[in-house]
Amino acid sequence: MQPIFYVMAILGCGDAGTGCETVRTAPTLYASPMACRAAASDVLLANADLDYPMLRIVCRKAARQAVLRSAS
Repeated sequence: MQPIFYVMAILGCGDAGTGCETVRTAPTLYASPMACRAAASDVLLANADLDYPMLRIVCRKAARQAVLRSAS
């Protein structure tokens, strides 16, 4: 059984927080959803250059290809 990793998607949203779209994915893999959420503040600050009224973070299971690519 392969370990499960998580990636952080950065979503750019309109003023009301609706109409969000994925604008970046942080390059770091996280071992758990909790570890991913714990890093959210730092990642948001590092991506403050994005031109959206509101940014959100969503932690998602990493695709198997992303995990394999980062391990090599």
